[in-house]
Amino acid sequence: MTLLDDLLDDLKAEGDLLWTAVAGLDAGDRGGWATPTPAAGWTVATQIAHLLWTDEVAVIAATDEDAWDAVVLDAIADPTGYVDTHAHEIARLAPEALLARWGAARDALRLTLRDRPSGERMPWFGPPMSPTSMATARFMETWAHALDVYDALGIAPEPTDRIRHVAHLGVRTRDFAFSVHDLEPPAEEFRIDLIAPSGDQWSWGPQDAAQTVTGSAYDLCLLVTQRVHRDDTDLVATGADAETWLTIAQAFAGPAGEGRSKR
Repeated sequence: MTLLDDLLDDLKAEGDLLWTAVAGLDAGDRGGWATPTPAAGWTVATQIAHLLWTDEVAVIAATDEDAWDAVVLDAIADPTGYVDTHAHEIARLAPEALLARWGAARDALRLTLRDRPSGERMPWFGPPMSPTSMATARFMETWAHALDVYDALGIAPEPTDRIRHVAHLGVRTRDFAFSVHDLEPPAEEFRIDLIAPSGDQWSWGPQDAAQTVTGSAYDLCLLVTQRVHRDDTDLVATGADAETWLTIAQAFAGPAGEGRSKR
């Protein structure tokens, strides 16, 4: 088993949980596909539509240069509304059609990433990505958007150690979070010590780092996907730069998100 195999298996497991949560829904706005989620203006259907569209676009990026160029041109024409436009458009599909298209997109993405040469990068909206990096990003988005769906439907999922992929991505995108806020990234690494859902400890950075972050891995994952306000986490920062990072952390590409309000 390679790291990519592990990622793709975990991506499938996370997607399967979300599939189970939505497969039996009706089209209504009370516990159905039209139920509003914590993301303003997005319903359960919009969340699933966004996931399937991004999976489809990832396959295009890896397999069809001309089609990918067309995607980029469309994005350039509407940089702030492009993603939302596609999510809302696809969300208008009937539930059965939406599920079928999402299922096909999930399968195609796994096969495409598994078959792509490991050292070969694929274009993306930011820097080119390896199959492993793309699988990590798709896991992060699937997990984060699933949380919005579960919140809307009143489901409390059991945290698993699969979130290590999200935590790792969150730590590795520290400098990006600073740059997207027009701030100079810190010159030194932080020490990050997190407690996994299983009770294991996950660590990044030198043990003698002057600035540190400690707490639960689940809270850090919520924070870097902007599903929780910094003040509603158990994370403890030592050092001004480390505290600043926790207020701007962002594991996803694009402009700085608005985050969530304090509970």
